Amino acid sequence: MSRQTALVTILVVTVLTVFADYVRAADFPRHLQVGEQRLVLNGWGARTKTFLQLYVAGLYLTHPSTNPTAIVSADEPMAIRIQITSVFVSQEKLVTSLSEGFHNATGGNVAPIQRQIDQFRQCFKDPITKGDVFDIVYVPKYGVRVNKNSSFKGVVAGTEFKQALFNVWLSDKPADKNLKQAMLTRGTTR
Repeated sequence: MSRQTALVTILVVTVLTVFADYVRAADFPRHLQVGEQRLVLNGWGARTKTFLQLYVAGLYLTHPSTNPTAIVSADEPMAIRIQITSVFVSQEKLVTSLSEGFHNATGGNVAPIQRQIDQFRQCFKDPITKGDVFDIVYVPKYGVRVNKNSSFKGVVAGTEFKQALFNVWLSDKPADKNLKQAMLTRGTTR
């Protein structure tokens, strides 16, 4: 393959990935209802790895924000919706990715929340297929509730766990820098 052909291929894949990212946004409602609280879509984007889109995720907050530190530390309802967009995402790969995310989000100090991480991983014990939708919802004084395709999978208590969880996507070492940026800005600029 010539260098010019390789560059054109990379450009086409990049454009298609960006286009797919925008198309998937239609799957994200502008609002999520969490009990009495109505959350607004703050931003959304794609988690990619080596030009392959793995999933799209949307961040829902009580009010728009571009400050990841304030979002993570806020003790108010918030949610992340994840829609699996690739057949290459399996239960095992997602759990491994989340474990790496917790390690990065805590600077390698997962010991204080290891019990909660183990509980959280149990919410992802069933097979995962393209099209599955996960809602990860934090409710103060209750914890993080996980639903898969609208079916309850479990709840994990603890503010420290919630902060580490949201830092998987919003920390200085996020799962995907482009996804972090999109979650913080895409919805807030409408």
